[in-house]
Order: sequence, then C-alpha cells, then structure tokens
Amino acid sequence: MAQFFTSHGLPLLFAVVMLESFGLPLPGETALITFGVLAAQGHYEIGWVIGLAAAGAIVGDNLGYWLLGRLGGRALFRRWRWLRRYADRVLPRAERLMERHGGKTVFFGRFITVLRYTAAWVAGLGQMAWWRFLFWNAAGGIVWATSVGLVSYYAGHAAADAIARYGLFAGAAAAAVAVIGFLAVHLLGKRLEERL
Repeated sequence: MAQFFTSHGLPLLFAVVMLESFGLPLPGETALITFGVLAAQGHYEIGWVIGLAAAGAIVGDNLGYWLLGRLGGRALFRRWRWLRRYADRVLPRAERLMERHGGKTVFFGRFITVLRYTAAWVAGLGQMAWWRFLFWNAAGGIVWATSVGLVSYYAGHAAADAIARYGLFAGAAAAAVAVIGFLAVHLLGKRLEERL
C-alpha cells in the first residue's frame, strides 16, 4: 500500500483532498494522515505534505462554493417546481445560518467529517459573501492541514522509534495511543458540531 502512495506522489494527496472538499465523500483526511506518516519515514517533506493538503482544501472548497452552491445549486433549485418549493423552505434557513454563524461553520467544518465536504456548497447556497468565505476557508484549511499533518508526522516518528528501540509490541502500543488521541479529537469535533 505504501508503494502505491510513494509512486503516485503528492499530486494524489492534492487531488483527493481537493475532490473531498469539492463535495465528493472521499478519504481526504485519511490521505493526509497517510502522507504525514510517509513523511515521517522520509518519503516526503512534511512541509510539502501540509502545503499541498491545505491548497487542495482551499481550491476544492472554493470550487464547491461556486459550482455546487452559489451558481449550480441555485440554478438547480430554480429548474424544477418540486425543488423550488423545497428551496423556498430550506434556503432562507441556510442564509440565516451563514449570516449568523458562517465563519464558524466554514472554519470548524474543516474538522468535522460530513461538514468537510458540505460546508462550502452550503455557504454558496446561503449566499455567504465570497471574501468572507475565502478568509475562513483558507484559515480552516491551513489549520486543519497543519494540525493533522503534524500529528500524523510525529505519531509516525514515535511509532518508528518505538519499533526500533523496543520492538513491534511497543510500536503497536504507540500506534494505539495515536489512534486514541485521534479519536478524542474527532469526538471533540462532534460535540462542537452538536452545539452549532
């Protein structure tokens, strides 16, 4: 599996994160974690991994904002009567949400699985101002790529060091601690999502 990722390189990471951010339910965060671990093993520079993941997140979210939300989504809702009735109920709520909590939704949406690939087009449908969206989207993408990339990078280093020093069982224990920490971060994200 590692051979597949090392042979296709960083463009694969950029593409997966960008397509997930655009609106396709792909494993963008898993790809970032995988490339962070590969960087810890010396296959890539962690700066490139973080930079390309952040760029993919920003580009994909902006494409989703415009194509699926602002332009495409609104046009689709106007096309058929049954969708128009649905839009008359849903779009005012989306607009109010983006007006009151748009920045928080876009920023923290980067850390919550379902919102990671829906927040951008909801912001577009809700007519959030593009400059405001761009700011919070870029901030969220950079913080997300940096935090997840560095955690996976240092967890990869810790696991490799533990295996070299203490054997395979210690490496498994280090990996288990990393997984527990990762799950704790996701549970915290879900609690934040419930409060929003």
